[in-house]
Amino acid sequence: MKILVLNCGSSSIKFELFSMKEEKVLSKGVVEKVGMKGSFLRLEKQDGSEVRFNGDVLDHKIGVEYILGVISSEKHGALKSLNEINAVGHRVVHGGEDFSGSVFINEEVIKVLEKNVELAPLHNPANLRGIYALQELLPDVPQVAVFDTAFHQTMKPNVYMYGIPYALYKKYKIRRYGFHGTSHRYVSARAVELLNPKTEGLKIISCHLGNGASIAAIKDGISVDTSMGFTPVEGLIMGTRSGDLDIGALTYIMRKEEIGIETTSVLVNKFSGMLGVTGVSSDMREIGEKADEGNKRAILGLEMYAYRVKKYIGSYAAALGGVDILIFTGGIGENAVDIRKNICDGLEFAGIVLDKEKNNTRGKEKIISSEKSKTKIMIIPTNEELVIAQDTYEIIQTLN
Repeated sequence: MKILVLNCGSSSIKFELFSMKEEKVLSKGVVEKVGMKGSFLRLEKQDGSEVRFNGDVLDHKIGVEYILGVISSEKHGALKSLNEINAVGHRVVHGGEDFSGSVFINEEVIKVLEKNVELAPLHNPANLRGIYALQELLPDVPQVAVFDTAFHQTMKPNVYMYGIPYALYKKYKIRRYGFHGTSHRYVSARAVELLNPKTEGLKIISCHLGNGASIAAIKDGISVDTSMGFTPVEGLIMGTRSGDLDIGALTYIMRKEEIGIETTSVLVNKFSGMLGVTGVSSDMREIGEKADEGNKRAILGLEMYAYRVKKYIGSYAAALGGVDILIFTGGIGENAVDIRKNICDGLEFAGIVLDKEKNNTRGKEKIISSEKSKTKIMIIPTNEELVIAQDTYEIIQTLN
């Protein structure tokens, strides 16, 4: 069975083609700058070589059509015909309270996704555009939605509720949902697989650190708390997102700067976080270079970043009653040696002791804790696309 996985963002479409059951990647790539000048498709073939195709990609339908054409082309394709595609799995950011797991997409599901657009206006519309495109281009191919929020639907009400009038929760479903669930689910399961302990009673803290970042507290294999909230803005300081921010400070800014809701949303989503603090970039590599040169704001940003992650690890260790495994994943978590060190420094009291020599690695599955550490500290590269393919495969199997 061949499954195409799509991750449609506002201006990009990531794709990966799998051959299941062997879970082999046949082709993958990305369409960048959808609806913008200079759009292109970058394809990574099975032999590791890359090919770039430039062309106008005016919308997501054209982008998906472009992908289908390339992966089935005689010269660069991994398929002889599009008829070989048995199913398509979609990353969908927000499932609200409606979905606690992945689902087969039918008209009823689409209506619910459309209803949930207001919960994730920056993400769900693009996810839906990918679904609509496949309905038109491959109408007979079944589609599956895999939700970022689903893994965190196991949180209890005392964890996900906010201290606002309960009527607002009932009316608008304002609560903590959490995101990056597919990533947290994958790396926590992979850690158990590698270490081979019993899942029952196991306490895991998973740190997904990328341009977007979140931490999850996982016990008995299920999510009990996570740092992102009603939207992906809450929690850690991120590339361009503010993370935790006093609401009073935000309303004060709105009043002083005389800005409205839309501008405020752009401020906390696009111009805050590491970019806003450092004035350098949202890219940790560029910030690190400036910090090495003595840039005080870059140094401050890195200190704030590590402190916020450390604080969440401490709070989740308390919530879990200890921690057996600490996982680093995401672009920063997998590759930023110094950031991992700065996060772990000072957590020795909680049994978290990093081995600095083992930590000097990037992008590989590895245990980086000291022999003295009560907690296993691990780097596990995430693989959200594989989880989407696996869920799609399982659901399609039940349909046959």
